[in-house]
Amino acid sequence: MLQPNFFNSVFTFPILNIIALYHYLFSLLKLPGTLGFSIIALTVTIRVILLPFFKQQMDTSKKMQDIKPHIDRLAQKHKGDAKKLQEEQMKLYQEAGINPAAGCLFMIIQMPIFIALYQTLQLFFVADKIKVIHAMNNALYFSFLHFKSLDAWFFGINLAATPKQVNTIFIYLIPLITALLQYLQTQTTMAMSPQPAPQQNQEKNKDGKKTDSGSDFQNAMNTQMKYVMPLMIGWFSLNMPIGLALYWNIFSVFSIIQYELHKRTTETLKILPKA
Repeated sequence: MLQPNFFNSVFTFPILNIIALYHYLFSLLKLPGTLGFSIIALTVTIRVILLPFFKQQMDTSKKMQDIKPHIDRLAQKHKGDAKKLQEEQMKLYQEAGINPAAGCLFMIIQMPIFIALYQTLQLFFVADKIKVIHAMNNALYFSFLHFKSLDAWFFGINLAATPKQVNTIFIYLIPLITALLQYLQTQTTMAMSPQPAPQQNQEKNKDGKKTDSGSDFQNAMNTQMKYVMPLMIGWFSLNMPIGLALYWNIFSVFSIIQYELHKRTTETLKILPKA
């Protein structure tokens, strides 16, 4: 329980301290459901911290859209030479200042944070509250942040329980909302990503008709991202603490808003007359 290892020191302990800080501040304000508000405030804090990575992801998507016609021409030109095509694409990326891995960085960074938050909320499940509070307080950086008690209730909802444990129709709406928000987030993200060329990597099937293998593969991946991923997230939220769904949903709402703001800003810059 909260052993001082590398992962806990880098991710779990800082998250626990941020939650404890907000819990302390909201307790001073006499707000009910301080843990829920602390998770919401933590989400906002993480979004602010990750803003540079988010902006990098958006900038990369925009640059990829700009060079897409060039990528398509290279794909047609070097259709039979995969090695040459890869070399030319890498040259084009370098000229455009694009790091292909930058788009994945935002998601990669989120995962350890999500795992650390899950481990933190799991502490509220432990029956021996005195032992848990002692372990949590030992991980806090300042004594004034120490927990005196653990209350996981937020407007009548136990954030430490799973929807399956609560087992009410109202609570089962939470994984549905989580899946819906993830779908909207994926839809917004995909709208800003370049799509494959309609005539790229064509092959003949058994009937002698041309098929677009590259486009078919991309469409299959898009379908999985658009439908399968939200269903998976919804299933996870059904079996995980409701506090995690709260974090995930607030995070998705912020993502959708930031994507839309970035999109509108980009469209506005396009129609502004050049000086």
